[in-house]
Amino acid sequence: MVHSTLVTEPGNGTLEVFPLPIDTGCLHSLLTDVFQNYWDQIYFGTAVQGAVWEVRASNAPKRITLLDGYLTVDFGHWHFHLCIGENKGTLRDPTSAELAQHRRTARAELYRRLGEDGRPSSWGLRLFNGKGEQQLTVFLPNPYLTGEQRVLQEPRWEHLAMWDHLRKTYLGLEPEPLDRAASKHLCG
Repeated sequence: MVHSTLVTEPGNGTLEVFPLPIDTGCLHSLLTDVFQNYWDQIYFGTAVQGAVWEVRASNAPKRITLLDGYLTVDFGHWHFHLCIGENKGTLRDPTSAELAQHRRTARAELYRRLGEDGRPSSWGLRLFNGKGEQQLTVFLPNPYLTGEQRVLQEPRWEHLAMWDHLRKTYLGLEPEPLDRAASKHLCG
């Protein structure tokens, strides 16, 4: 059974965090699922103190590959790399054990941000490397926002379908009524 943890982060408030497996196979499956099937519903990038990148792809990825521990999501005109597995380097330039551990995803989690009233206000997926540095945040659809991030007057609960799918597929958790009691207070 998966247990969530409440975490208070400076500038982020209270997050309910659901840890995900970090083996290469699971992360490859998860990220392929997210970017192949939901590319048009998500914003993604990094969210660190002082900078938040909220990128939205204009097309589905042309390919998603895994080489030397790096997942590459290629959208054609641009791409990104994410170290989710064992990174060995080349025969000429092998990766040191310390650097390989630093680069590789060491923590992955689904999260929902909770307001002071305990109701969720946003949902996401985050990955962190071996030094605890953020590698990626995927901002999941919000029932109070359109795909273009315009505020809706009434919630569209179907926007939580991706959250429900990821929880069920990767954590074995069923949808919860708490998510359908979401707050209109919006934040990433």
